[in-house]
Amino acid sequence: MNPNPPSTYHYVIRIYYEDTDAGGVAYHANYLRYAERARTEALREAGIPHAKLVTDHNLMFVVHRAEIDYMRPARLDDTLVIETRVTDVGGATVALRQTMRGSDGIRVVVRIKLACVQIGGQKPARIPPRWRGVLDSMRRDDDEDT
Repeated sequence: MNPNPPSTYHYVIRIYYEDTDAGGVAYHANYLRYAERARTEALREAGIPHAKLVTDHNLMFVVHRAEIDYMRPARLDDTLVIETRVTDVGGATVALRQTMRGSDGIRVVVRIKLACVQIGGQKPARIPPRWRGVLDSMRRDDDEDT
């Protein structure tokens, strides 16, 4: 476990041909995939990977709510930096803000609320203490676009 996880995790992704529509613009649904990758890597870097939540606690995070604001399109060969920040931690939920930036500024902002659930039954479950402690340490209350 990372004893001092950053409050903002940065993940870099390049837009490939397979990510785009006929006009060379990143297809809108792909931003959810990019956000998922960045969240997964942020948790791994913080020392609380999804796989350990599954194996140690028979729990997983599922997307409860997703809100996406598209500011500018990403295009073929663009590089995006995805900034992932924890904005709130509840007993069984965690909220994140993921800002995707290109060289010309913000392209997309994704706000995600994850719910911790039991595998199989999908019943809500409290976030285990280790995960909650790390998520709390990563929390940032601001919701700025900077």
